[in-house]
Amino acid sequence: MEFRQSLAQRIIIAFALMSALVAGAFAFGIVATVHLVEERLISAVLGGDLQRLLRMDSVGDWSHRPRPDQLFYFSGGRDDFELPKDLRHLDRGFHEVFREDLSYHAMVEIVDGRHYVLLQDQSDFEERERVLFAVVVVGFILSLALAVFLGWVLARRVMAPVIRLARQVRHRDQLLGLAPPLAPDYAADEVGQLAVAFDDTLGRLRDALTRERLFTSDVSHELRTPLMVLASSCELLLVNPNIDTRARSQVERIARATEEMQELVKTFLMLARAQRDEGAVASQASMKEVADDLIGVWRDTIEQKGLTLLYDVRAASATLYNATFLQAVMGNLLRNAAHYTDQGFIRLTLEPAGFLVEDSGVGIPEEQREAMFRPFVRGDERRGEGLGLGLSLVQRICDDQGWTVSLTAMVPHGCRFHVDLSLAPDRTVEAQ
Repeated sequence: MEFRQSLAQRIIIAFALMSALVAGAFAFGIVATVHLVEERLISAVLGGDLQRLLRMDSVGDWSHRPRPDQLFYFSGGRDDFELPKDLRHLDRGFHEVFREDLSYHAMVEIVDGRHYVLLQDQSDFEERERVLFAVVVVGFILSLALAVFLGWVLARRVMAPVIRLARQVRHRDQLLGLAPPLAPDYAADEVGQLAVAFDDTLGRLRDALTRERLFTSDVSHELRTPLMVLASSCELLLVNPNIDTRARSQVERIARATEEMQELVKTFLMLARAQRDEGAVASQASMKEVADDLIGVWRDTIEQKGLTLLYDVRAASATLYNATFLQAVMGNLLRNAAHYTDQGFIRLTLEPAGFLVEDSGVGIPEEQREAMFRPFVRGDERRGEGLGLGLSLVQRICDDQGWTVSLTAMVPHGCRFHVDLSLAPDRTVEAQ
């Protein structure tokens, strides 16, 4: 069973339920006990009074008169003592009788076939019962209110260290290498044990993040030198007038791949730096500027496959974004579309708060769409030697920047990637 209430609310509810159970049982016991005791006492008193009044008929001593709040009847009695018809059906013992608007306690005795009935007005008894019931109800309500208040106070005191620990764990500085441990701030109780467990887990997480950052930074940094050599070599080959057309085409292809790798290395370096330094300064560009550059890069490659590249600018927002990250996201989606499309079109559409990349390719089955953004997951395994990291990098960048990326199917086949850039206004800069 899963509770939707917070732990503090559950403590208050537990106090209220416990108080309701105890106070309810206590109140019921008081009412039942008082009612039983009073009934027994009244029965004994009426029984004594009735035995005393029986002498009027047995010895003819009519000096024993009923009290003002009592009525005495018996079979064959004279005048006001004649037994009314509505009382003749009563058996021997104690009864409650209702006559008109009044209620009575009745004691019945049968001697030699004659019925003797003594009635006593129970208005005072009912008034005492009402007062008792009101007192019990007020006490029950007050006990519930007191239980809720005590539960609230106790919940605040009990949950205070837990809430403080949760805030410390949520704090982003806890992932820094110099973050102080949590356990020394807490007593050696259950919360202290939880703090120790968090310290251990956060320590392992910090170590893993440090290794990832170092690996990403080192690998990206070391790749820059051979990439620069490749780029310089390609430039020298392209200015050579003796190179033939086929060789020039291959060199240009190598140059484009080198440029893409340089951009990828730059992206990895920025991701590693952004995790370490949130104040890192990055170059800014509008969505249209990035799209224009990428269309120029990918147009020849896409059209050489016999595909139609469509570029639709529905809105030209002046908002500036991290140029490296936006180029990596848009470029990887265009690369993915070009890789999995053999005929038809690829369309890039700019919207006020994001962009769409659509294609008429083979598409992705619905059951595989969610997994496509995980590392090393590819679409059609028969297509090339890709590692399945492009969409994973897109997802990682979107998570880092507060963007969202979604994948839907095209009709009759193909994919539509929608990137929404509007969810991270604190990461954008309005153009002046």
